[in-house]
Amino acid sequence: MKIGLFFGSFNPVHVGHLIIANYMATNTDLDWVWMVISPQNPHKEKKSLARDYDRLHLVRLAIGDNPNLKASDFEFSLDKPSYTIDTLTYMREAYPQHEFVLIMGGDNLATLHKWKNYEMILKYYQIYVYRRPGYDLGALQTHKSVRLFEAPLMQISASYIRNQIKAGKSVKYLVTDEVNDYLLTSNLYKK
Repeated sequence: MKIGLFFGSFNPVHVGHLIIANYMATNTDLDWVWMVISPQNPHKEKKSLARDYDRLHLVRLAIGDNPNLKASDFEFSLDKPSYTIDTLTYMREAYPQHEFVLIMGGDNLATLHKWKNYEMILKYYQIYVYRRPGYDLGALQTHKSVRLFEAPLMQISASYIRNQIKAGKSVKYLVTDEVNDYLLTSNLYKK
């Protein structure tokens, strides 16, 4: 199977994430999209993150019974911070029957040259890029391993959602009903 890997902190997962994941699963040649919850992105501070398993639970709630999407905790057992090339290498070893494709936003493509062993990513993996308004895709947009897509996007950020929750405001319609119900009854992001 051809699996798209959509990495993220998903802190918390919101409808913008789901729209991109579902678009890639249903409008490309991918058989499945795995939403890979990253315990620690090397470019972000860990202190603002909810616990790994809380974020995994929220992604599972958000996906529900969508057969095109899967929540993945693959990085939970790897060294932290997580580097994409390392995760891809371990995934290839663990699932040799699958072909893996990296899914990323255009803002990440523009800085890919700063990633650990980015040349190896470009050599061994395809990268499916969804354009993001206001971001230059950079020199790698014409690389043979890069395919560009016009996925529908929403201007929602996880930090905005966290701030809304902290302020006691509603996040209904920014997250799925299942995630919203869980957030209302938990202490996540309230402090």
